[in-house]
Amino acid sequence: MLRYFKPVIFLACLAPLANLAWRGFHDELGANPIEAITHSTGTCTLVFLLITLSVTPLRKLTRQYWLINLRRMFGLFAFFYGCLHLTTYVWLDKFFDVHQMLADIAKRRFITAGLAGFVLMIPLALTSTKSWIRRLGGKRWQALHRLIYLSAAAGVIHYIWLVKADLRSPLRYAFVLLVLLGYRIVASIVSRTKAEAEVTPATKIEVSES
Repeated sequence: MLRYFKPVIFLACLAPLANLAWRGFHDELGANPIEAITHSTGTCTLVFLLITLSVTPLRKLTRQYWLINLRRMFGLFAFFYGCLHLTTYVWLDKFFDVHQMLADIAKRRFITAGLAGFVLMIPLALTSTKSWIRRLGGKRWQALHRLIYLSAAAGVIHYIWLVKADLRSPLRYAFVLLVLLGYRIVASIVSRTKAEAEVTPATKIEVSES
């Protein structure tokens, strides 16, 4: 079932890019096309980061364990749209002017936060394959991929510092991220509590005597 369903999801993930291309081709990006492209690709990056983070809790809550097979794809699409977002800034906005970009990073904190979020995604994209899981080992791989929370947080901060005035939209993303972080914390506490409860009285006695 998944092998038929996955291509449909893949095409759906490309829909925002197709929509952006269609609008560009028909001159419907507004008075500032670069700003429209930047906003669209940035939003897609943040959305796919949050979708990636939501796969594990959704899988556990619904017991639809096949969902885990989609997490890598969603994460790579987050990186893909992040690359488009950065390319729009570097190419279309700054025309590869390194000095101007460095000045922006130093003066504009929202750019610093956004760049930090993108840099954090790079090792996640590079180590997303099964071969890297084997190389790093399950625990180290999982520890590394917790960077996605920092990347998403940097993305939310980037958005908040960018808009300055009307914070309703970025705060919605911040709320979703906090819910996902809260779920992870609660799930970790519950898991530890269950592990401690499974320790037999005999084992406890042996530990205390030693």
